[in-house]
Amino acid sequence: MVGVPSGFPVVVVGAGQAGLAVSYELTARGVEHVVLERARVGQSWLGLWDSFCLVTPNWTMSLPGAAYSGDDPEGFVPRDEIVRYLRRYASSSGAPVREGVGVDSLEPGPGGGFLLRTSAGELQAESVVVCTGAYQRPYRPEVATRFPHDVVVIDAQDYRNPAALPPGKVLVVGSGQTGCQLSEELHESGREVFLACGRAPWLPRRPGGRDIVTWLKETSFFDTPLSALPSPAARVGANLLVTGQRGGHDLHYRTLQAMGVQLLGRLAGVEGHRASFAGDLADSVAFGDTRYADIRKLLTEQLPTKGIAAPELPDPPPFHADPPLELDLNGFGVAIFTSGFRPDYTHWVRFPAFDAMGFPLTDNGASTVVPGLFFCGVHFLRKRKSSVLFGVGEDAAIVAQSVARHHRTAPPSARTRSNGHQDGT
Repeated sequence: MVGVPSGFPVVVVGAGQAGLAVSYELTARGVEHVVLERARVGQSWLGLWDSFCLVTPNWTMSLPGAAYSGDDPEGFVPRDEIVRYLRRYASSSGAPVREGVGVDSLEPGPGGGFLLRTSAGELQAESVVVCTGAYQRPYRPEVATRFPHDVVVIDAQDYRNPAALPPGKVLVVGSGQTGCQLSEELHESGREVFLACGRAPWLPRRPGGRDIVTWLKETSFFDTPLSALPSPAARVGANLLVTGQRGGHDLHYRTLQAMGVQLLGRLAGVEGHRASFAGDLADSVAFGDTRYADIRKLLTEQLPTKGIAAPELPDPPPFHADPPLELDLNGFGVAIFTSGFRPDYTHWVRFPAFDAMGFPLTDNGASTVVPGLFFCGVHFLRKRKSSVLFGVGEDAAIVAQSVARHHRTAPPSARTRSNGHQDGT
């Protein structure tokens, strides 16, 4: 394998924020490793649309050993600046990244440990840390297959900008952060936009002159553990509706309705050129308002214990919901599905190490099924903040410590293979 030895003590798969943070922590513990990246460092961020801005404030760009040091901590950098930050971090930390090496499968090794079949050949390892991102496979419900051929159907990851879409009206299906942000951008570009809504929490962007994420950082919100979720399905629930566009501003159902986006209930079916929708828009808005009240209660209860006055969060104004239950799809050019993401490990990780939803079964990032297999950067791996820029470092340190401990106690077979193939071919 050119540039990569055929054996290695530890292999980290993925060079996004999780993989780079794990690499930093492994280096700090003297653990020899390599980081394999299918494309380039930070590539997953480049898969987002052209105008994307960081949704959390700039201060959250804070990986281990590289706390944010800019002059606009509560601003929101554009997509390409996030990528530059990650590439600078990889360079300054000396991360042993091999770009352009995709991992096609992870299997049991012939003599123990792990075998990775990659685009550059086979690689053996004692331990593997999978850091392939929190949002891997777009979820597209079965109804997406029923659209007429003259309506182009794409996922959010295929969207770049309004000009790249076919002409006509736009139906956005899914109203999490992405769905709302695309609806706003498309409406402002002059498109007629219809948004099929689901259940999503919302909060104002900057109550009391301070970003909502900064307020929440002072509470237990981001430290909510996986065990506190009401059900496994809650793990794939929508994140808070906010945007970093134009310096950050409020963006939720009420703001979208006020600007002229047509809100609809959940997409229920498509037959020919008729799309039908559930009459649940009011219920979805009520769900968001309940979450608003829950978080307001959290802020007002926890902030004063730290000597911080909570910001004022007034009751939401009334919401008028009388959406159509059917749409004529004639005149629509595209339907964009922004229905969230699901894990995508099982097609290449050849171990029974996942739950029914496809999430890895772990204890503090260590597989509870496969010794030597670890995960980092997974949504709600340990806590709500597990996959975000300012939270992944905590998990990375825990995972790296476990890897180091496993490496010290692992049998020497894989280590011997590694030392015998350092020239690599």
